[in-house]
Amino acid sequence: MSVITKRGDEGQTDLMFNKRISKTSTRLEAYGSIDELNSCLGVARAAGLIEESEKLIDQVQEKLVGLMGELATLEEDLGLYDKKGYARLNANDLSWIEAAAYKLEQDEDLKFRGWSRPGATGGLGGAMLDLARSTCRRAERRIAQLREQDDLSNNISALFVNRLSDLLWLLARRESAAQNPESV
Repeated sequence: MSVITKRGDEGQTDLMFNKRISKTSTRLEAYGSIDELNSCLGVARAAGLIEESEKLIDQVQEKLVGLMGELATLEEDLGLYDKKGYARLNANDLSWIEAAAYKLEQDEDLKFRGWSRPGATGGLGGAMLDLARSTCRRAERRIAQLREQDDLSNNISALFVNRLSDLLWLLARRESAAQNPESV
């Protein structure tokens, strides 16, 4: 079977459980933005991060894959999604990401002064984490649109993505500090 299916030629795309929607739908924008975020995180990892950041990003990416699946499922099909055992974000995931951010905030080496300028320290990993953060904020706005349209029942998804953007900001600062300790 070819990856070229031509099923999207008329402006529609497939969701989970054989459903189709417009390529301009808010739902597609939401999970497409999460996909872009996941790709940005992959580039950040490839750019070389400190080991602790690398491990944390790997865990985040695993959770994002589940979030993409959930967002690619219409509300009416979430029962089927759950029955299949696919991953969904839950309160434990939210607690986990908050704890990771709180831990980073306690790092004595991270003293923030003024606005950050992505890439100013010359470190590609930190700059890519800043790009991931801004992509995460866009995904958050798309997910908020789904909530406003009453098309997202799992509010943990929106909260998780909000906390993730904060975590990515902290990770970018840590990477910048590792590259240039005088930068933060």
